[in-house]
Amino acid sequence: MKTNTKHLNRRSFISKSSLATAGIVLSGPALFSAPGILKHYKKPNSLINGVQIGVITYSFRSMEDQSAEATLKYILDSGINAIELIGDPAETFAGRPDNPIDMAKMWPLRGKKREGKISEDEEKELEEMTAQLEAYKKQVSAWRKTCDMNKFEQFRKMYNDAGVGIYAFKPRNTFAKDNSDADIEWGMKAGKLLGASHVTVEHPGDDTHTMRLGALAKKNGIYVGYHGHEQQTPTLWDTALEQSDYNALNLDLGHYVAAGNSKPLEIIIAKHNRMQSMHLKDRQTPENAKGNLSWGQGDTPIAPALQLMRNNKYTHPGTIELEYTIPEGSNAVEEVQKCLAFCELALK
Repeated sequence: MKTNTKHLNRRSFISKSSLATAGIVLSGPALFSAPGILKHYKKPNSLINGVQIGVITYSFRSMEDQSAEATLKYILDSGINAIELIGDPAETFAGRPDNPIDMAKMWPLRGKKREGKISEDEEKELEEMTAQLEAYKKQVSAWRKTCDMNKFEQFRKMYNDAGVGIYAFKPRNTFAKDNSDADIEWGMKAGKLLGASHVTVEHPGDDTHTMRLGALAKKNGIYVGYHGHEQQTPTLWDTALEQSDYNALNLDLGHYVAAGNSKPLEIIIAKHNRMQSMHLKDRQTPENAKGNLSWGQGDTPIAPALQLMRNNKYTHPGTIELEYTIPEGSNAVEEVQKCLAFCELALK
């Protein structure tokens, strides 16, 4: 098949793809029981011409209800059948103590700090929230020692019965340098119970720690996919990959472009056999201000990357990560539907 290297036009893919208009629209209250899902929903299928399109559940962070059941409804409404699961829905389902910090408020503050755009008052607020979060992490660590791990099998069954597989798991505050081996192994064991092939974590930029994680991953029979933001380079993962066969990539194609890497398709070709999954978003190059835009409007070659995966039969999933500003009158589910429609058109 010939690869079309041009970006897809946003208006074109919305008008042409049935997924932009078909599918289930959110209606009624978000709270409902899991059996209700199974009775009223057709199982989704986002495996398109051999390419598995998934979504990271972080994409639904703006939705009011973050429970296991509501998150499953968002996934089904989006038409997705495979996910990278952020820890919150599964961990709260298993009885994790409530988080006293408003993470939806903390994430933007962290972003402002990274970009050097944080005010003095915001800096103080972030420091207070960070201190609260550190105390909460200790509380969660204590809970993990006694939590009922069968809850993760129940969670997996609920999602699998609805037609949704879990290929990756990203628990909160679990795989950092200051976490104990017990914390790290807990996250890996939970991931295996959920059916994930890999857990994901931000690349720590520390060779000793990637060596440690790789060894624990081998012990527990699950891969570690190292995620990247703007620190990504073609060689970022090389040392970790040499250290352990269980160290792998969770490439973020959009951030890779925003970091100024000029040949983003080349890393997919070079590292595809060590790639467990790949995040998809449409960011701009540094010359174009690094914006995070609706798909088809930025500089990230999402369509060519998907076509590369299709043509070469690469098996890692492409994970929709919704990070652009949701337009007024829309919501996260509707925007993920549009991203999936973009993928469908690219892969026809």
